[in-house]
Amino acid sequence: MLYRLLRPLLFRLEAERAHRWALAAFDAAHALRLSGIVAPRLPRAPVSVMGLTFPNAVGLAAGLDKNGEHVDALATLGFGFIEVGTVTPRPQSGNPRPRLFRIPPAQALVNRMGFNNLGIDRLVYNVGRAHYRGILGINVGKNFDTPMERAASDYLACMRKAYALASYLTINISSPNTRNLRLLQETDELDRLLAVLKAEQHALSERHGRYVPLAVKIAPDLSDAQVQSIARLLIEHGVDGVIATNTTVSRVGVDGLPGGEESGGLSGGPLRERSTSIVRGLYATLGERIPIIGVGGILQAEDAVEKIAAGARLVQLYTGLVYAGPRLAADCVRALAGV
Repeated sequence: MLYRLLRPLLFRLEAERAHRWALAAFDAAHALRLSGIVAPRLPRAPVSVMGLTFPNAVGLAAGLDKNGEHVDALATLGFGFIEVGTVTPRPQSGNPRPRLFRIPPAQALVNRMGFNNLGIDRLVYNVGRAHYRGILGINVGKNFDTPMERAASDYLACMRKAYALASYLTINISSPNTRNLRLLQETDELDRLLAVLKAEQHALSERHGRYVPLAVKIAPDLSDAQVQSIARLLIEHGVDGVIATNTTVSRVGVDGLPGGEESGGLSGGPLRERSTSIVRGLYATLGERIPIIGVGGILQAEDAVEKIAAGARLVQLYTGLVYAGPRLAADCVRALAGV
């Protein structure tokens, strides 16, 4: 109810500024110990995935808290897990503003943020100071100016620094806002990358005495044949999970709407069906061998149920929180628990 009153005010602000203000408000409420008073009471609904036990199947997608600065406050909203990032080895400012656009008639966002973040060292510092002890995913990427032939070195650098603090690591090869990044989804490129990353995962597990699962985040703009090819490579290399999907470069559902013509990745309502289709296609090849985390277009609890029915074991939220508010997480948890 409170968010319904605040949303018109937030929507008067430029989207990225509203994003910062909302996070600041969460932090302030947490600091004043108000968030615990209004924290949702949720049913117990644990799920075992990737060798981890999640309190519930509903997580926060990467992108909302890029630098791990707001983990404690966000944890009060009922999420079973939180994913921070995408983070790169070196800080980078991202693309010029404005770079985030709301499309309310479609309940959608377009972003061309460009992996703006303060770098892996700052994220590690922030996460190390947090009190949160739940399941934390750390999403890693490459710097925009790292040549594609050296992309693996950026992922390795982030893995090495994040490993000790992460519950799982996500390899982001699917953002449309870093030039040529999606080429890493091509069969030969992905085969080489996964071989390097899995070898490093093994070395890090030996060094740290614990195994941190590795997930790969893929795009929705893939053909059925590409999805099957990626799924087979994930099996071959023993990847622990796959996140489907990132944002789309398609403009189906926002054609002719203000903001729909902006370049960048489209998320929200128009992505739901395509994202769910990718989940379904992955599951047809993976079955239960590799768990799927479904993300894209979850605007109401029924959308989360749809993702699980298509084959996902977990779901993640982002754009839906902008339109439905923080209560969406709890709504999804209750729906998946059958309450």
